[in-house]
Order: sequence, then C-alpha cells, then structure tokens
Amino acid sequence: MTSSALPLTTAIIGCGVIGRTHVDAVLHLKEQLTLTALVDVSTDRAEALAAVVEERTGVRPAIFASVHDLVAADAPQLVVVATPSGLHVEQAVVALEAGAHVLIEKPLDVDLVRARRLAEAAKVAAARGQVCSIISQHRFDPSSQIVHAAVENGSFGRVTSGVATVPWWRSQDYYDSGDWRGTWALDGGGALMNQGVHTVDLLLWFLGRPVTVAAEIALLAHEGVEVEDTAVATVAFDSGALAVLHATTAGYPGLTVRLQVLGSRGSAVIDADKLEYIHIADETGSADMGLQGGGNQADRYGDTETADGVDATRFTLGHVRQYDDLLAAITEGREPLLTVDSAVLALATVRAVYISAILGRRVRIDDVIAGEYDELTLEVPVTEVPV
Repeated sequence: MTSSALPLTTAIIGCGVIGRTHVDAVLHLKEQLTLTALVDVSTDRAEALAAVVEERTGVRPAIFASVHDLVAADAPQLVVVATPSGLHVEQAVVALEAGAHVLIEKPLDVDLVRARRLAEAAKVAAARGQVCSIISQHRFDPSSQIVHAAVENGSFGRVTSGVATVPWWRSQDYYDSGDWRGTWALDGGGALMNQGVHTVDLLLWFLGRPVTVAAEIALLAHEGVEVEDTAVATVAFDSGALAVLHATTAGYPGLTVRLQVLGSRGSAVIDADKLEYIHIADETGSADMGLQGGGNQADRYGDTETADGVDATRFTLGHVRQYDDLLAAITEGREPLLTVDSAVLALATVRAVYISAILGRRVRIDDVIAGEYDELTLEVPVTEVPV
C-alpha cells in the first residue's frame, strides 16, 4: 500500500504546456508534495523544465525517458500524467501497478476500451489504498460548487434543461504545431474532446446521468485536420432534463465558456467560470410570466473568484484546488470528487456525440459504455467545407 505520509514524492509525466501547469501546482503545494522526477520522451524538453524547477526550488528533479524507467528506478508516491490524451491509460496503469497514487490530466484517454482497463486497474489499486483521479478542475470553481449545491438541495426545483457552449478559436498554426494535434488516435477528437470535455463534465455533474445523444460535427475553418472543429448535440438525461451542447475552435476571436442551468424554481448562469446570474424563487412563489432575467441573487454569494492563496488570474488555480481534494482523499482514505467512473461517463458522452454524428441517428450512452460501438472507427471524414 502506498504511504499517505506528507509530503508525497511526486513525478510528472509530460513536460509540455500542461506539464508546466502541473509543475506550478505541485510547487505551490510544497508542504504536501515534493517534485522528485520529470518524464518525457524529449530529453531537451525535460531538461528545460528541470532547469525551471531547479531555479525555483534549488533542487533539480531526476529525468526519465518513460514511465517504465521511472518506476524501475524508484516509484514515487504520486504520478501525474500530463501527456497526449491517447497515452494516458497506458502510463497510468503502469504507475498504479507500481503502487503510486495517480492523477491524470483530462480526458482520462481517448479510447473507451482503454478507459475500462483503467477503471478496473483503479478498483484493484483502491483496495490497496491508492487513489486515482482525473483532472476536471472546474468542478472546484466556487461558482460550480454553488450551482451544484443548489441542484442537490432542490433549490432550483426540478432541473429542466441546460445549455453549454465552448465558443473558442484555435488557429491553423495551433493544429500544425504538433503531429498529434487534431488526430483521432492521440487527440481523440477535436473541439468537444479536447477543449470541451471540462464543460461536458460540468453539464453531467449538474444535470445527472445522460441517456441519449443526437449530434452533428463538422470541420469548417481548418485544413489537414482529422477531427471536428465544431460540434453541436442535444442530450437527454434520465431525470427528463434536456440540454444543448456546443463546442467549437472555429469561433474567432474566441468567446467565454457559458453554462446555463434552468429549473422550475430557479436558474443560474456561469460565464468564464464566474457566477454571472442565479435566482431562486422565494417561499411566495414566482411571477406567472417570470422575471425575464431579473432578480439576480449572485451578490449574496460574494466573490466567487476567491484565490485560495493563488493568483486567480493564473491557470493553476483550479488545478491547485483539485490537488487539495486528491490529497484529502489520500489522507482520509476516501474517493476523490473526480473518480475514474465519472471520467468514463464523460468520455462515453463525448464519444456518443461522435458516433451519433457519424451514424446520423440518436445514440444511447449505456450502449456506448457497454462497448456496442467499440468496433466503429472514428477515423472517417467529417463534413468539410472549404475556407
């Protein structure tokens, strides 16, 4: 069983952009975590990041070329996986089998067959006291916590619908900057899988278990990319609630992520991670024709951007909060808020969007989870319109 004594020796696999975010988070939590190793297939990339760590801490982490080399030398207590999505499960399973706790950057992988393998490995590891969690840092935003609590305690009445949009822009140079970007094999999809999966997770957290999906995807503003840059879907939930899901990397110059939750006695809007609007009917009931956006009660919750000791403008804020939950799960012997099973459900929902678009019909989420479409390849042309 992995020791839960703090600080935990920590290794980060992947020294790219998101790996640097994890380095920032780990170094911020210096009382709980000690960064002892970096892993990357590129020695130059690993050396460059190790130099940054040494400059900030005075200690240079060890460098390894693979997770196998890492665990063969001396498995750390916590392994963070921050590599291209299609490599996540393989590396995470090796770390779990070596006895480490594991934190995986979103999504948990791009392939449901591999995701199921991770779910099984995580169950076995949990019996030994290990914790495995998947990054979905926006669950820890104060705004998300407020809205989820309102859903859970019934303040919104019956939750009837949701609208989630991720209206971003990514240039052609972005997709051309790495061979893995925009590929089914390693990116697992486009705007929805890569940019929108956090918002999918929040939508499911707020509205419950999804039942069916109907979708369309297209490649509209980029060239030489296998995956979609625009996806639109309708999602039906087992509660009866309905939702609209939209994600794009073809919306120049890029707008803010927006998520609306609507119920019979209250509604809320989260925009750019802030609680922009919330209204809950009082005991006297609500106006027959509604308030048409009036009566914003958001100010009663105060500042929902509280920095928790971290500069709120930095990308690491949500990650630090999730690390706090991971560490609490380890020391308290409980599940983390983000379990592998919840990540599998989000991944299945994204894959159901792609399957629905390819087949041209509504798809059941449980059929996707059960493996009914495992043999269906997603390496097919999406609707491409010349720029």
